[in-house]
Parts: sequence; structure tokens; C-alpha cells
Amino acid sequence: MSEITETAADMPFTDVIFDYCDVLLDWRPRLALDGLYPDAELDGFFDRDAEYGFWHYDVLSDLGWSEKRIIADYAAHHHADAMDAGYPVQVFRDYFDRQQLALYDMIDGMPTLLHDLDAVGVRLWGLTNFTAKFVHAAHAKFPWLGLLQDTVVSSEERIHKPDPEIYRRAIVRFGVDPATTAFVDDKARNADAATAVGLDGIRFLDAGQVRERLLRMAGTES
Repeated sequence: MSEITETAADMPFTDVIFDYCDVLLDWRPRLALDGLYPDAELDGFFDRDAEYGFWHYDVLSDLGWSEKRIIADYAAHHHADAMDAGYPVQVFRDYFDRQQLALYDMIDGMPTLLHDLDAVGVRLWGLTNFTAKFVHAAHAKFPWLGLLQDTVVSSEERIHKPDPEIYRRAIVRFGVDPATTAFVDDKARNADAATAVGLDGIRFLDAGQVRERLLRMAGTES
């Protein structure tokens, strides 16, 4: 008689690693600047196609650039035309001073999901492209994040998802078995990269979708 072995797909989750923004947190960076600048200027600043706009520096911030370095670099790229265009070279200083306002809320349903996973003994972790300052602010504002036992933050590691190395560092630091660990992220490329290193990468669509999957694979009903 042949031996029946349990495949990784059949093994229950013992651990779940969560991304932060757009999975746990409803992060709205424009809220930090609303009311300070005309809407047209904010539209340009937050334009994802802007060469030296918010999203360019958001990536660098996640990779460990300091606020001081970002402010200086942004000013250097915009100073030449600031007098004519009226472009606010101090915009990043204002953003960093008020960035806690960008932490709008937790995603609907996620505090309950964290509680329910913790209640059935699933260990919870975080892995985020974010800054340590912002992670600490989020934990201070949303006590439910305290259910995460630890978080790997890209700005501290100086690498970010989907670099395979940051997942490997999280696996080692948390002491998890990839075969029984899910990773949840709203970006398909990040979920796919987690799968490539042995985790069960799940793309987040909404709390109900991941709730059913995670609780079922944790061996309980959703």
C-alpha cells in the first residue's frame, strides 16, 4: 500500500504575514496635504506619472531615504522652475509634518479577522514597504495591529518587496515554516514573489475574500 503524504496545499496555516497599506490600513496620503494647497497642485504632486512627484519619493522612502534627504532632493529638482510655476518646494516638509493624517483607518473587516485568526492560534506578522516611523504611528493609532507579533519594514532593511531577499529575511526573523505560512498583499507581483520563495502568496481583494481562505486553511469555519 502506498504511503499517503500531505501536500503543502493541504497543510493548515500556522502563520499569516500581512502587508500593511491597502490590506490592513486604509492609507490615503493626500489627506496629509488636503487644504494646504490648491487641488490642481496636489493633482500634479500625486500624479503617478510625475518624474519627481510623491510616488517617486515614496519608493525611496520605503528603501530607507531619510526625510531630510527627500526634502533636499525634491527641492533640487523643483527649485529652478518654482518661481515661475509657483510649485511648493516645501510640500514634502508639510507632508512629513502631517503624515499621520494619511492613516485614515483600518480596512473594513480586518480588525475582526486579526482577532479571529489570533483566537484560533494562528501567529500573525507584518511585512511592509513602509517607514519605521509610519509603522510605529499606525500601531499607536490602531491597537488591533498589536496582534502582529513582529513586522519587517523595508526602510530598515533597505530593500523592498518584491525582492525575494526581504521575504527570506522575514521567514528567518519570524521563525516560520513557509509551507504553512500565508502572505497577503494587495499587489499581485508581491504575492507572486512570496509564492516563489515558498510562502502561500495570496492577493488581497477584500476582507471577506481573505477571511474565507485564511480561516478555512487554519482549520476553522469562516
